[in-house]
Amino acid sequence: MYRTALTILCSYVCLAIFVIPIVSTSLFKKTSNIPHIFARQWARFTLTCSGSNVDVIGKENIPAGPVIYMANHSSYFDILSILGHLDVQFRWIAKKELFNIPGLGTAMKGSGYIAIDRGNHEKALKSINMAAEKIRSGTSIFMFPEGKRSMDGVLRHPFKKGGFHLSLKSKAPIVPIAIIGVRDILPKGRLIINQGNIKLVIGSPIYPELHDLESLMEETFRSIKNASVLLG
Repeated sequence: MYRTALTILCSYVCLAIFVIPIVSTSLFKKTSNIPHIFARQWARFTLTCSGSNVDVIGKENIPAGPVIYMANHSSYFDILSILGHLDVQFRWIAKKELFNIPGLGTAMKGSGYIAIDRGNHEKALKSINMAAEKIRSGTSIFMFPEGKRSMDGVLRHPFKKGGFHLSLKSKAPIVPIAIIGVRDILPKGRLIINQGNIKLVIGSPIYPELHDLESLMEETFRSIKNASVLLG
């Protein structure tokens, strides 16, 4: 319980400190990378307070140019580990409910992250088009293709199609990432945070020119699942 309280307190204090510079910077330059840098420091600080370590494997698999990062999702610590230790610039596509959280939502908007409403097809399509525009401007995108956290940690299939349409439309490769160890720290449905070790396993890029929608989804699923099994 002490670790949980300390992590939450540290996270919100750090977030409160960073919200003003994140929002201020975004007002002057909408395409600035500085808000994302502040967000990265917030995530790293929160992970440190929780006693969690993150090991990144496969950095050499990240190609030059904008890409679409996709990973499995079973814990809120997925977000912290990716944000804090995937040491590249990107913008999240995240469920719209996160943007309603006081402080966090303001910081996400200021960082240029994209809200998606999966219950409204028209609004979801608009979000995908916004993401395509960011890719055309040279910015990478990150999303969880399962759509929401897995209760049991098993990778859900089939994936949501939006990110794969985005890849085919923009010609941006997908970089699959397996996140391992987060359920030992904070699985879905639990409130107590444990100390733990996290692995981010970055797979080889998957190029959309070689696929149709279904095979692109299948190849991404297989890459994330295989890395989770081999290194989990």
